[in-house]
Amino acid sequence: MLKKLKLTFAGITFLALNAASTVTYAQQTDLTKYVDPRIGTAHSRWFFFTPGASPFGMAKPAPSTNGHYGNAHGWDAVGYDYRHTSIEGFANFHEFQVGGVVFAPSTGPLQTVPGRLEHPEEGYRSAFDRKDEKATAGYYSVLLKKYGIRAELTSTPRVAFHRYTFPANKQSHIIFDIGNKQGESGEVKDAKVYLTPEGRVEGYVITQPVYVLKYQPNAEVIMYFSAVLDKKPESYGTFNGDQKTDGVKEASGKGAGIYLNFNTKDKESITVKAGLSYTSIENARLNLQAEANGLTFDAAKIKAHNTWNQYLRRIEVEGNKQEDIIKFYTGLYHALLGRGLASDVNGAYPKNDGTVGQIALDAKGHPMHNHYNTDAIWGAFWNLTQLWAIAYPEYYSDYVKSQLLIYKDSGWLADGIANSKYVSGVGTNYVSLIMASAYMCGIHDFDIQQGYAAAIKNELDGENRPRGAGKLDVARFVKLGYVDHIDKSTASAEVWQFSASHTLEYSFSSYAVGQWAKLLGKQKDYEQLNALSKGWEKIYDPALKLVHPKLANGQFIDNFKPSEVWRGFQEGNAWQYTFYVPQDPNGLIAKIGKTEFTKRLDSIFTVSQPNAFGGGKKLDAFSGLESPYNHGNQPNLHTSWLFNFSGSPSLTQKWVRAICNEFYGADGIHGYGYGQDEDQGQLGAWYVISSLGLFDVKGFTDIKPQVGLGSPLFNKVTIKLNKKYYKGTQFVMEVKNNSDKNAYVQSFKYNNKALHQPFLPLADILNGGKLSLDMGTKPVNTY
Repeated sequence: MLKKLKLTFAGITFLALNAASTVTYAQQTDLTKYVDPRIGTAHSRWFFFTPGASPFGMAKPAPSTNGHYGNAHGWDAVGYDYRHTSIEGFANFHEFQVGGVVFAPSTGPLQTVPGRLEHPEEGYRSAFDRKDEKATAGYYSVLLKKYGIRAELTSTPRVAFHRYTFPANKQSHIIFDIGNKQGESGEVKDAKVYLTPEGRVEGYVITQPVYVLKYQPNAEVIMYFSAVLDKKPESYGTFNGDQKTDGVKEASGKGAGIYLNFNTKDKESITVKAGLSYTSIENARLNLQAEANGLTFDAAKIKAHNTWNQYLRRIEVEGNKQEDIIKFYTGLYHALLGRGLASDVNGAYPKNDGTVGQIALDAKGHPMHNHYNTDAIWGAFWNLTQLWAIAYPEYYSDYVKSQLLIYKDSGWLADGIANSKYVSGVGTNYVSLIMASAYMCGIHDFDIQQGYAAAIKNELDGENRPRGAGKLDVARFVKLGYVDHIDKSTASAEVWQFSASHTLEYSFSSYAVGQWAKLLGKQKDYEQLNALSKGWEKIYDPALKLVHPKLANGQFIDNFKPSEVWRGFQEGNAWQYTFYVPQDPNGLIAKIGKTEFTKRLDSIFTVSQPNAFGGGKKLDAFSGLESPYNHGNQPNLHTSWLFNFSGSPSLTQKWVRAICNEFYGADGIHGYGYGQDEDQGQLGAWYVISSLGLFDVKGFTDIKPQVGLGSPLFNKVTIKLNKKYYKGTQFVMEVKNNSDKNAYVQSFKYNNKALHQPFLPLADILNGGKLSLDMGTKPVNTY
């Protein structure tokens, strides 16, 4: 007899059926209910907790607990920490190396500095309780206990909405803290804020982020805003730090801000709508007018809610475990959150040289595509771009066109950009690979000739490369077929310190662009790039059966320690990087030997499992770098899928499930690992595609990509396909007898036809159809 149960997880109540030990749930239409942005926020990047944002939005209003502390290295965890108990304000810009424009409500005696976490009474920050906080995709609210103010956030793509509900108080304030560093933005160079005669608060802040200064010295990031309020203030003033001046309408310089004073009734709400821009105050006004004119806070909230559901519904999953559903949609949320808009509604965008560019307009006067900020694409071919290709090809297309703007403006592709300034971050450059991959997936609506020219230059040209274009040692790679190792140098680390990892990365990228060249009929380029794609063989040490940094004279380096980081390897070691041959896994397996390869890889996961497949419970972005496997960082993310190539797909099924269940958590401390370095959605996207049992080690770089198949966590998956790009309407996966115990695939069928290998052509997914899997307790390796 079936018995109804009520289950609660993360504040969400589900109606379920109890039949033996299997629990299923009724599919909900509101998928935002399964998004919990607070997961993993104890140690997270600046973009990570921005619940007020829209998908890929410029406006990312969010609470900050420690944002004004800044970011010493550029990549440190900063912004919102689950362990903190006070909020200092609500910043509106949250991108890689981009942060600022803080609003904060208060009552009582006016305070104009945020104050320290240890002494919140020193500033305008306020204590809060988790029970008084709500966070989901597109909406955030919290009660600021110090003031009795309810703060709420939502957005349209380029407009941040704030609503503050005050108690009765003759000393109510809204502070616009503009001239202070925030998050990853770096030090403030200058700022300006003013109150216009019609009551607008407008201004800008100029920052010098750590990575911008590193990769493009003297460059800067400028953020503009134009805000309107639905109540006129009783009085106003400006401040610089804690120095206040009543009755003045304009402030400038570092620390500049403005405050508005109100006499509020009990439960009186004041709404602030802030148009944002990276190009000008005028365009911030235009964005505000175009997206939010006449739009109330509640209407904007509903619009954001509906937009998030439209994006989340591209992939609908049904399963036995609520926790898996929440981890899935929270991961998908983060994959759709980072790498946000940098262009305005009229197509204006910030150029690399600091001027303003213009995206071409269509016949209706609309920009033909958007421009985006982006962290480095390092490793994203094992998560984000696969997800984009299958479910969001229109964004993938825009992303490629966006990157080509940088090439057109500066002459080089840029792996990462902040306000179009170079922020390579890791010294490599995989943009050419992701463009080739887009083409292989059938995304052809970009300038192919320009894209290929940019790609081939990125792979082969080492002359006068700006540091921000990465691959500063590519000339040595092209000359020798590998990057020769240098143990000491006064040059930047990217030039000399990562010889082995760069060799492996450049080999993979050469393969990808070489396949593109072959498809385009560029035979000479193909032959050169294909030869370079074998560079990994030149640093493979057959005695150790490991990759081993090599000197220019052809000798392997001495005093070699396979677990050592930073000597030949970036953010990893030889144990990890030896598996970094995604373009030729069969070639690597042949060198190591199939039996030894499988045994070694299996033992690596066995050893790594007690440490949660990374650095254990250590809250540090670089925890796990010296371990044999580190899921918290990019170089390892394909490794668990390599068993499909060595004849042991059951081990891929076993270990991918284990990583999904154990590395990924569902609470504020344990999110994407413990000490994760979640680069704008990559780890979330890995969970999404891997939990579906779909993953291409080669990152869709083959001319006819083959998707590896694994053990889905869900009973049914429905992926909606974009008819503009693909023939199919939807791709469905049905997983029979699925459970924690029945973790192994017994058989695969595509459209009722048996598959005899754990691979499916990507075209079969994009053309639509049904993949059926039967599950059981027994590991199966032949089908």
